[in-house]
Amino acid sequence: MFNKKKIGLIAASVLVAGSAILSTACSSSNSNGSSKLVVSTFGMSTKQMQRDVLKPFAKKFNVKVSTQFGDSSARLTQIEHNKNTSVDVAEFAQNNAVTANKKGLAKKLDTSKIKNFKYLSKEQQKLAKQINAVPYTLNSCGIIYNSKKVKITSWDQLWSKSLKGKIAIPDITTTFGPAMLYIAGDHAGTAVTSDNGVAAFKALKALKPNVVKTYTSSSDLVNMFKNGEVEAAVVGDYSVAMISAASSSIKYFVPSSGTYANYNTVSILKNSKNTAAAYKYIDYRLSTAVQKKVASAKSLNNAPVNTSVTLSAKDAENKAYGAIAKRSKTIDYSYVNSHLSGWITKWNKLMNK
Repeated sequence: MFNKKKIGLIAASVLVAGSAILSTACSSSNSNGSSKLVVSTFGMSTKQMQRDVLKPFAKKFNVKVSTQFGDSSARLTQIEHNKNTSVDVAEFAQNNAVTANKKGLAKKLDTSKIKNFKYLSKEQQKLAKQINAVPYTLNSCGIIYNSKKVKITSWDQLWSKSLKGKIAIPDITTTFGPAMLYIAGDHAGTAVTSDNGVAAFKALKALKPNVVKTYTSSSDLVNMFKNGEVEAAVVGDYSVAMISAASSSIKYFVPSSGTYANYNTVSILKNSKNTAAAYKYIDYRLSTAVQKKVASAKSLNNAPVNTSVTLSAKDAENKAYGAIAKRSKTIDYSYVNSHLSGWITKWNKLMNK
């Protein structure tokens, strides 16, 4: 067991119609023997990503790296509709990686070219081969709340009448939107996959009076907590540090009953012209030194998937690591993606009208 809607493409560092705008290495391609690589990745913590992953990789392997930052779903859509994209490797949330593979956008992986692949668990190796995308970190969802206003100890408490108009939940189109539907199904006592989410949507209807916002960007929650608009929210662990900075009274926890998790993955796109550099990048992402470095809260706060990495108690905080990882449940993203279009319509009519 393991185990952003639009953060928005960051205008100054996005690939538009396949042309790279932000470059990491200053060396010229080919003129001095260097190679190229275009990386599409998440729009959160971009400074840390440049400092701790992209620039060190470019320097170590003499690769000129150009970068696209943005929301996972938005970048997938952009790549899908641009047959001439120059992107070589794409870092996607797990559900988007499943979609990319299904639509034939990902190159079939040759894991023999990834030296550190052996440090993934058997489950993670199997997933990588199934979806042609290598997991490089794990994140899960929990509840963040204002401890001066409320104390929450379980998922079911979100349905309490005392929280009327006081909570926020992720929109269904976001990374943990499907997890919110699964949580509602758990509350109803019926698994989403057993009835196509019928019971879960009934539970969401019961939850609606408590929901002041279905958010599409975790950054929205910072001001909402500051201004007292919400007292609790369901969030991905990757946003905890950012939201907690709003107030010392903000606490985060993962209920003892368990949580749902998501892998962030990296794929080589089918039309990549720089596959040698792409495999080096994936291997670098999985290396012990990089996995440990980006696990720090001062870096990307990424839980490691490399089984040789051990974190300190401080670095393990607010991550799908250790005990939290053990009680994290999987989401069937193939099932979710096959139903998502209808669920989005139903969700919007119920939650966003």
